[in-house]
Amino acid sequence: MEEAKGVVKHILLATFKEGIPEQQIEQLIKEYANLVNKIEPMKAFHWGKDVSIENLHQGYTHFFESTFESLQGIAEFVPHAAHVEFANKFVEHVDKVLVFDYKPTTVRL
Repeated sequence: MEEAKGVVKHILLATFKEGIPEQQIEQLIKEYANLVNKIEPMKAFHWGKDVSIENLHQGYTHFFESTFESLQGIAEFVPHAAHVEFANKFVEHVDKVLVFDYKPTTVRL
């Protein structure tokens, strides 16, 4: 099960519903970031807004990245009560979401 070992990134792209106040979005982001303190397999959290000049974002405005030490960590994260509670609240405020998990690979030249 060597493939299950090693850092895994959990990427979530989101577009918030029109009319959601910026303060409410900021509060949701703080709650998302706080999951790293509640869910042991979640090791880090980063987020940002789209600033690309290429206009290829397909409507997604926010990027969220969580880091886990393994695929097993994500398997523990997804059904964790704190994540489920947050996710149920979060999805009420978004129009669309895209989730992508991957194992980072370094290209050596």
